[in-house]
Parts: sequence; C-alpha cells; structure tokens
Amino acid sequence: MAFRLFGVPLRLHFTFVLLLVFLIVVGLGGEQSALMSVLYLAALFGSVLLHELAHSLMSRHLGIKTLEIVMFPIGGVARLERNPKPREEFWISLMGPFANLLIAALVFGWLYAHGALVNLEDLIKPTDANLLERIAVGNLALAAFNLLPAFPMDGGRILRSVLAEHMAQERASQIAARAGRFLAFLMGLYGLLSMHFLVVFVAFFVYLGAAQESAAAAGRALTQGIPVRDAMVRRFHTLSHANTIGDAARLLLETSQQDFPIVHGGQVTGLLSRTGLLRAMAIEGSEAYVAGAMERDFPRLDPDMDLSEILPRMAHAGACALVMDGENLVGLLTAENLSEYLLLRRFGMTPSSTRSS
Repeated sequence: MAFRLFGVPLRLHFTFVLLLVFLIVVGLGGEQSALMSVLYLAALFGSVLLHELAHSLMSRHLGIKTLEIVMFPIGGVARLERNPKPREEFWISLMGPFANLLIAALVFGWLYAHGALVNLEDLIKPTDANLLERIAVGNLALAAFNLLPAFPMDGGRILRSVLAEHMAQERASQIAARAGRFLAFLMGLYGLLSMHFLVVFVAFFVYLGAAQESAAAAGRALTQGIPVRDAMVRRFHTLSHANTIGDAARLLLETSQQDFPIVHGGQVTGLLSRTGLLRAMAIEGSEAYVAGAMERDFPRLDPDMDLSEILPRMAHAGACALVMDGENLVGLLTAENLSEYLLLRRFGMTPSSTRSS
C-alpha cells in the first residue's frame, strides 16, 4: 500500500497495516466508543506521519532528497538520496521527536486554556472524554521512544552523529546498532515474562532495524573511496524503440539481465525494468513497443561517484541505475550486482581486480 505525502513516496509495510487492524480490534469495547477508538488510532497515525514529514522537511532544507518513507510497526524509516553528514543527521533526527513534542504541547495548551484537563490517573481507562489527553500523551510516548539512544530510533542516529564527531562514522554506527540490539533483547525479555506479546513484536522489529543499520555501516566501510565504475556491470544488452515487449521478454529469458536501457539515435532515452516489462506484457501484449513501457526519468550515476554515497539509492531489491559518462552509457549498477560486489570485497577483492576483469 503506497501513496505520496507532500511529494514523498510513502509506503505502508504489511506488518504496519496488521498492527493497525490489531489495535482497532483490541480497542473496541469498554467505555470508549468504536468511533473514538478509530479516531484515536487515526490521530496517532497522523502524528507518526507528521514526525516523518518533519524529518523530510529538515533533510530537504539541508539539500538532501527523501527517496521514500516506509512505515513499520516501530515507526517510519526514510531512505535519503545520500548519507547525511554527522551534523546534518543530528538535526534531521531531532526534528521527528520535536514534532511530536510540539503536537503534545499544542493539545495540552488548548486543553489548559479551556479548563478541560483531566487527572493523569484518569487516562488509564480510555473513554470518549479523555481522547485529546490520550492523543497528547501518545505523542509524548512517541517522542520518548524515538529518543532512546539506540538504532533504529532517532535517538540512535543522534548518538551516532555525536560519536561521529570524535571517531569514524562506521565505528559510531556499530556502537549505536549494538545498543539497539541490546534494547531489543531487554524489550523482548520483558514482553515474554509479562506476557505482553505486542512488546515482543516491537522488539523483533527493533532488532531487525539495528541489524540492518549494522550491515549498512559495514557496507559503507567496504565501499568508502571506491568509484561506481568498479562495481558496475560492463557487459549488457540495450534495446531500441523498434524493439517490442516480446523482444525484451526473450532477452530476459536468455540472459541474466533484468533491466534494459533503451537507446535511440545513439542516445539513451529510457530504462525498461523487469516490472515495467511484465506489466506491459500483461496489459498491452508482446507486440507493444518498449518505448511505451520504459521509464523516461531513470536514475543515472556518474562513474566516478563514491560508491558509499549511492548505497541508499540501491537499498531496495530490483533497483537499477544507468552509469553515464556525460551522455555516454558505460554501465549498469543493480542492487544484485552491488550485493555480489560487497560480498567479494569482504573476501579481500580489490578495486583493481574488478577493473581487470
């Protein structure tokens, strides 16, 4: 499930949707009406979206484009077009919890001005009357949880940005990721002992997030200072505007290539992805021309770009970018090829050995 938020692609992971459904079912009954239960969850969902929007706005202010936001049960994860510098990461990470604190302050301020505040002990039992107070307290909880100094929470990124001022960023990432795994272990243990399986569910995703960030840090260390040209695919097939979807399908079967540059008059005009090919085959048939199914706004990379800087762009499976030296196509970089390159680098492969192959 995906849509756009202020121009930024926003995707709901299926586990996030499951969590919403679970919380709605659990919230039904008691002294709170079904409508107010739904409104409460919608308000918290909106608060999480504003949290992520605050991250995106700050990153845009710093000149970093947000490629995508994916919503998980523990919150949103933003993919940026490049890795922010430590001071940039500090401010980007801080803005999310700040947005939640601001929402809580505004709600509490409105309630205080209208003399509608209730006692904190009255918030334990959800009712229609204390909806606004619980929304405010929920935002305080979101801010507090995200400020925990462990990955993948914002506090872990703030911790890394501070540590990175005094040590290598990879080392700082490993420390913050280790803190995240330790936090996940404590949360999971508490959830099992107290029979709160929702806490175990959240702990699982915290652990996965910390492990992924640790792997990403290792990837950045392996690719630091290495140009894109050392990891790109040099032998590839192209298609022309005269080729059909059927021609592309035959190449898909006969080769290991899944994405095809479209060339017309010696100029690259688009990129036909495997997904685009299959969609066109299903909708328009094999006789349709590839020009109608290609992406005209395709990702392109300079062969001399630092490989570590483009890792976020290649993070999702199936990603492909054209490596362009000016207007000349010199190679392809795919998520699969990059993964293989990182694996070989871990075994001591050098950039020079890649160039000679």
